[in-house]
Amino acid sequence: MTKAERTRHFIVEKAAPLINKKGMAATSINDIVEATQLTKGSVYGNFESKEEICYEAFDYLVKRVGSDMAMAMSRATTNEEKLYALFDYYLGTLTQENNFGCPLMNFGTEADDTNPIVKHKVNKAINVTESLIAKVVRAGIEAGEFQKTFDAETFSIKAFAMIEGGMWMARVQGNTKQVQIIFDSLKKEIKDYCK
Repeated sequence: MTKAERTRHFIVEKAAPLINKKGMAATSINDIVEATQLTKGSVYGNFESKEEICYEAFDYLVKRVGSDMAMAMSRATTNEEKLYALFDYYLGTLTQENNFGCPLMNFGTEADDTNPIVKHKVNKAINVTESLIAKVVRAGIEAGEFQKTFDAETFSIKAFAMIEGGMWMARVQGNTKQVQIIFDSLKKEIKDYCK
């Protein structure tokens, strides 16, 4: 990495949690300057606009979440366990310090009617996450763990929507009651399709 690339990465790394917490509109360039301890000139010397930082911050957060999910699932030996590990990953994020919620939810809610670029990025990330879930279900069918009637695409859409909704409720209400009910329901459905 060149010095300029390292500086850009540093700015994004420091700004990403702040933008995820405060939102794109509420995060000022001065907030980013304070988080990075760089000058405004240095920030603008590396990025054309705050919006460009926001776009890269979203990409950074999604990549980090995807990597964390993959790591959590990699420890499982069966596809059923991989799905449970994914649920455990989500549940674990609720108690992580300095975790300000799912970037897909946070950026998507803010950008759905106002920012077509971020809306497109969020849509793409949703599709990737749903595809990941469907891929695990299909692998389970191929391995003989799940019945062939287990509809991978339908389950992945339902699971993603339920998880995101449950996570939102958990963060707003400050407890995991609803999200735990959701995970239990999803686990029961998985069990019903196990051979």
